[in-house]
Amino acid sequence: MIPEPYLAEISPDSIAEQIEQVIRHRTGNSVSELDVYVDSSSIVLNGRTSTYYNKQLATHAAQANARGRLLSNEIEVS
Repeated sequence: MIPEPYLAEISPDSIAEQIEQVIRHRTGNSVSELDVYVDSSSIVLNGRTSTYYNKQLATHAAQANARGRLLSNEIEVS
């Protein structure tokens, strides 16, 4: 288990980058215009994909890295 003070030192930009990489990997790069916004209390996912399955994969990828933040998945399925 990682000590709590260490988790606080990880910047929101680093978390966003990590989440974006995991989403791209898990979805096979199937989310276009992917944007991940992270602040101290929330994570917001934006982009477009062709299946609800990819949207769900993105949710799971972000939840695994949320570190207690609220998650809003606004990826559009079209």
